[in-house]
Amino acid sequence: MVVCTVLCVFVVAFTAGSSVEVQRPRGVSLTNHHIYDGSKPFMCLDRSKTISFDRVNDDYCDCGDGSDEPGTSACPNGKFHCTNTGYRPTYLPASRVNDGICDCCDGTDEYNSGTICENTCKEHGKKEREHLRKMAEVSREGLRIKEQLVQEAKKSKEGKKKKLDELQELKKSLHMEVELLKTTKETAETLEKEAKEKHMKAWEELKEVKRKEKDNARAAAVFAELDKDADDLVSLSEIISHSELDQDGDGIFSETEAQAVLGGSSRVDFTAFQDVLWVNIREKYKSEIIEDDLPIESKHEVDGGVQSKEVKVETSLEEDDHSYDKDDDDDEEDDRDDGDRDDEEEEEDYEDSVKAPVGKPGTSSSAKDEEQMPDYDEETQAVVNDAEDARDKFKMAEKNLGETEADIRNLEKELSLDLGPNDEFAYMYGNCYELTNEYIYRFCPFDTVTQKPKQGGIDTNLGTWDSWAGPEGNKYSLMKYEGGTSCWQGPNRSTKIKLVCGKETMLTSCTEPSRCEYLMELQTPALCEEPDNVPAEHDEL
Repeated sequence: MVVCTVLCVFVVAFTAGSSVEVQRPRGVSLTNHHIYDGSKPFMCLDRSKTISFDRVNDDYCDCGDGSDEPGTSACPNGKFHCTNTGYRPTYLPASRVNDGICDCCDGTDEYNSGTICENTCKEHGKKEREHLRKMAEVSREGLRIKEQLVQEAKKSKEGKKKKLDELQELKKSLHMEVELLKTTKETAETLEKEAKEKHMKAWEELKEVKRKEKDNARAAAVFAELDKDADDLVSLSEIISHSELDQDGDGIFSETEAQAVLGGSSRVDFTAFQDVLWVNIREKYKSEIIEDDLPIESKHEVDGGVQSKEVKVETSLEEDDHSYDKDDDDDEEDDRDDGDRDDEEEEEDYEDSVKAPVGKPGTSSSAKDEEQMPDYDEETQAVVNDAEDARDKFKMAEKNLGETEADIRNLEKELSLDLGPNDEFAYMYGNCYELTNEYIYRFCPFDTVTQKPKQGGIDTNLGTWDSWAGPEGNKYSLMKYEGGTSCWQGPNRSTKIKLVCGKETMLTSCTEPSRCEYLMELQTPALCEEPDNVPAEHDEL
């Protein structure tokens, strides 16, 4: 029989309704008591040496692993076992034995320090069992919700698979429709192009006719202005005063130059004027008439020389003598009667008359209108409308096809995600959860994690969904988000989401254990399991 010193303890163990005393050295757990058999020498747990048993707890460290001193502070790497009857047993570093501070709730770590420790294990045990009971209630309620989530996820997944099949069929149909409408559109656009080109060509031709009519009318007006003696001829003496027609740039319009302008003749009739002279002076000629928009009458028709049709041109000459004198400008303006003003404002078709300015063309609203392409005729407009309708239908079909393809991609992505063994995390897909402290943190499962200041500002990406990252056997307890916004001269931000059982889904905390590495905790019923039985008050676990 071994005689114990103060470093030995007796423990009462309860088995099958009876109690037995278990003798073991101080600081040794009931589980390991068989290793410390006082009837034989003690072998260090690291098997480095064997010593006589009386050297166990002799306050001298013999074993390198400190296993010979479980109840003293002799070994720096030793461990002291707190029995903590009525609460949870625990181990302390040997350095905390007899240090004057009560670490074990039963006070056994201060057996020789002079410190009197109150045994608080029963109170601690009572609080812990109450906490465990509450946690068990949460787990059971969370598990009930989880089972509902699993059933809903199962139905939803079946519905989404069916929806995906329908969308795939719809995609085929829409693709065929798009191809058909594309052909229809291209045919309609070809006809539209041809009709527009035809309309444009007709308009260009009309503009050319009008341009020629205006040019001829202006030629007739200039001829009338130059023909001061009204003999239906423009002579050398009648154009010599127009120095702007100078040919060699010396500022003097000589008779030789004037005769050259007249094509070598001393005088020309309207036909020759229009064919030869007008071409040479059209750009240089400056009218001597003060007001450009006043009409005059000419005997000549715009197409050249037939003296049967009056062409309205701009002049301020008297109708009786067709003579012109620059000094008479003011008198001529006073002599203009109301009938002339009425004629100026009157609009006539080009088939009846042509308004042609003398000198440079004006910029009247009618001139601008002539540059505006006329509306399409009914036949052309119908072709344009058909093309527009074909384009609209094609665009709508393309839009429908694009939306359908986007729906397919989203469904395929969701169905390919690992949403838990029984898809219990499926309910979180597409939702986001927020936590506010100094920042507003936004966690969107299987998508992104962001933060932004409470006062407002842009979001900072703390990571994009990467994978489940829990330990083996508990894979779904941790989510990993990588590749967030880079820190200043640091790594890209990343976040880990620790999942715990809870009746509600909510973010409960966010910390930054390392620079740019965030840790959040999320309560969710999806992680709840059947709870263990809450232990009764015990002697030792």
